[in-house]
Amino acid sequence: PAPSISTLSRVFANLTKKELAKRMFLDLVQHAQAEGIIDGSHQAIDSAAIHAYEKKQPKKRSEQTGNATWGAKFDSFGNKITWFGYKMHLCVDTKSELPIAIEVTPAHINDGMVGPSLMKQAKKRTHTHIQYVMMDAGYDQLKNYEAAKNIGAQAIIPLNLRNEKEPPAGMASNGTPLCSMGYEMTYWGSHKNQLKFRCPHATGKVDCPLGMTACSSSNYGMVVKVNIHKDLRRYSTPHRDTKRWKELYHERTSVERCNSRMKSYLTANSLHVWGIEKVTTHIYLNAIVLLVSALAMKKRNKYQIAI
Repeated sequence: PAPSISTLSRVFANLTKKELAKRMFLDLVQHAQAEGIIDGSHQAIDSAAIHAYEKKQPKKRSEQTGNATWGAKFDSFGNKITWFGYKMHLCVDTKSELPIAIEVTPAHINDGMVGPSLMKQAKKRTHTHIQYVMMDAGYDQLKNYEAAKNIGAQAIIPLNLRNEKEPPAGMASNGTPLCSMGYEMTYWGSHKNQLKFRCPHATGKVDCPLGMTACSSSNYGMVVKVNIHKDLRRYSTPHRDTKRWKELYHERTSVERCNSRMKSYLTANSLHVWGIEKVTTHIYLNAIVLLVSALAMKKRNKYQIAI
């Protein structure tokens, strides 16, 4: 017969107290990397709303408990949604769409506050060099660019225009230098930490009335080089708004799909436990199901090939 509810409750309490679910998750992440399922060089970070099982409380009182609180965010259509519960923060391998690092916070915690911690955890658990970390505009804070640099990666984050200040003189908002006529210069590649920009008239992007002679005596046109470390938020390699930058940012959808699987096909958003510690265990168990399923399919495919 199936174990009683009280037995299952005691088992779950032990999983939480001893952090066994977290330890199993970490072991499975390492196993998945060893099997070549998780690559880890490209990662994406995002959060998802989790509705609480416990009774709703007023905002001020709930934020003092350290458990479920009221959260708010805008959906894809610009509509503001609110919920009482938690946030599930995931760092996901974009190739396999499997989680590498997880944090659960009360719903009112800003996404950007958790980004550095997730990147630090992912660095410890990733055997390969992390090249890029993709995040949405909610993470457009200097601390996240610095955290990515500290692990040797490039943060790919669109600028949050709602909080955008005037760009420096002679510079477009996306970090592209302006020529003396006010035209955006043409991005011409990068070398190590330097971004190279050329005269837009020389590259055929604009028809400047002064030509190239007003800025440079060279037939190559004026050249400007920018060190990306001068402003980690505004400069990146590859340069913002280029085709390669957009391709990398598109990989961020992998974390959205992982969030969707855990909420729609598993039970991440169907809580029957109270308190952030137990909710965290519940989320880890959902992530374990994803990792075990991927490892099982890998083993099954190997078996079929052998036959």
